Amino acid sequence: MKAVVFAVAALSVVTVSAQDLPQPSPKGEVEQIVGLTKVEVEYSRPSAKGRVVFGDVVPYDKLWRTGANQNTLIEFSGPVKFAGQDVPAGKYSIFTTPGKETWVVHLNKNIELWGEDGFKEEENVATVKVQAVPSDHTETLTFEFASLKDDNADLVLRWEKTKLVIPIETDATEQGIANIKEALAKPDAKAGAFGGSARFALDRNVMTKEALEWATKSVEMDKKFWTLHTLARAQAANGMTKEAIATAEESMKLAQEAKNEAYVKMNRERIEEWMKGGK
Repeated sequence: MKAVVFAVAALSVVTVSAQDLPQPSPKGEVEQIVGLTKVEVEYSRPSAKGRVVFGDVVPYDKLWRTGANQNTLIEFSGPVKFAGQDVPAGKYSIFTTPGKETWVVHLNKNIELWGEDGFKEEENVATVKVQAVPSDHTETLTFEFASLKDDNADLVLRWEKTKLVIPIETDATEQGIANIKEALAKPDAKAGAFGGSARFALDRNVMTKEALEWATKSVEMDKKFWTLHTLARAQAANGMTKEAIATAEESMKLAQEAKNEAYVKMNRERIEEWMKGGK
């Protein structure tokens, strides 16, 4: 009987020890599409807990894993400029060397490290200097994306009273053009594909002649105020100002009937711009 009780007690100990329990530095992930490039950060998130972090818990001028537990990782689905330096697509460890005013950020090919041991500077794909900025208190180490616009975004690190802002630049134009060619080569390409392709080209001021062809095709397949608006832009981009104004007026009329004030406003502004001689 005692043996049975002992066995049950031992099993209870094993069961309790195997339970999932809260971690002091829980794992976190954040991702963002920048242009057409997916950027993902995986990291463990220590908390300040009333401590002075930088200059104490994390010493100045010494290599840091930039988190807790396994090294923080960042992955790019396509090539980027990381604080101005070219970095190929891939997954990398983020190491930092914090300073009072300036940090050194290292992107390293070795993604199997646990801490600073084993770090080799020759395995870096980028080494950049970033200004440390004072900020409001952030209790737990946080990575986030900010200032997202077109093909650019900032990767922001915040912890305790310090913030780093690391600009990331991508170029979606080349990949976008390749995607357009693939989409429009399909025999069942719809009006939306032609219209979307035209808008992309017009927004980036590339392939404007082709954009006119695509926008025209889109209107032929599905005449709506939004397809007409794109056609008007394409006409203007190809020097057809008179035609652009007429098309925008037609688009505005349909938008008014549909009570879509956003397109009414956009068409009105374009018409005024083109009447003044702009494009």
